Amino acid sequence: MNKLLALLLQNRSVENRRFEVLKNESQEPVIYLYDVIVSSDLEAEWWGGISPSNFLKELSSITSPVIHLRINSPGGDVFAARVMELAIRQHSSKIIAHIDGYAASAASFLAVACDEVEIAESGFFMIHKAWTMCWGNADDLNSTANLLGKIDDSLVNTYVAETGQDESQVQEWMRAETWFNAEEAIQFGFADRLAEVPTKSNLSAWNMSAYNHAPKITPEDATVIEPENTFDTDLSKNHLNTEHRIRQQQRVNMLSLTSVG
Repeated sequence: MNKLLALLLQNRSVENRRFEVLKNESQEPVIYLYDVIVSSDLEAEWWGGISPSNFLKELSSITSPVIHLRINSPGGDVFAARVMELAIRQHSSKIIAHIDGYAASAASFLAVACDEVEIAESGFFMIHKAWTMCWGNADDLNSTANLLGKIDDSLVNTYVAETGQDESQVQEWMRAETWFNAEEAIQFGFADRLAEVPTKSNLSAWNMSAYNHAPKITPEDATVIEPENTFDTDLSKNHLNTEHRIRQQQRVNMLSLTSVG
């Protein structure tokens, strides 16, 4: 099975998935990206996850000088994440990434696109070579392999530019599917500093078995004190629509009854 599809399947019923914007006149706005990254609104309807169109809509609506992007994502679609990354880079606000749990795979280059990156003590940052699913003749397969190589090259360029690490070192890390803990992420330039205030990272909620070397996480490892949330959390005032989420969950429940080969 394609590993990206496996990642979506294994996490379609995860609780506490979250994408919302919290705004308060007296504080800087916070975007919670606690979800898988998917390519379209249709995929988001079926699998859950956050699509580029929803992310760009919310991000472009914010004019505050500083935005906080809180990340706990197992990754997802590389092209979708590239669109989101570009929107972060082009935004006029200073955007600070907070890796509360995972910034894995496609979520990693959303983090490094921000002006500053801080990571929770229990957080992880992961990079790897691109995945895909392909069928056809030899020419088709060779063409797809060439495309994957170009994607990998572009990711290497991004990580090298942001971290200052040697190109060959980044290539090796990607080839090995490398998981950096907080100390390592800071050491190698993927993050700037350790978070001062602990967060409830909820690492154990994600099923990361689609990856080859995901760290083993227990609830005890993942749960720490959650900071007080002083924002207005009335969902009717935020972008998250409760009825939409209910419809989405109904579709996911129906899909779970079907077999996947």
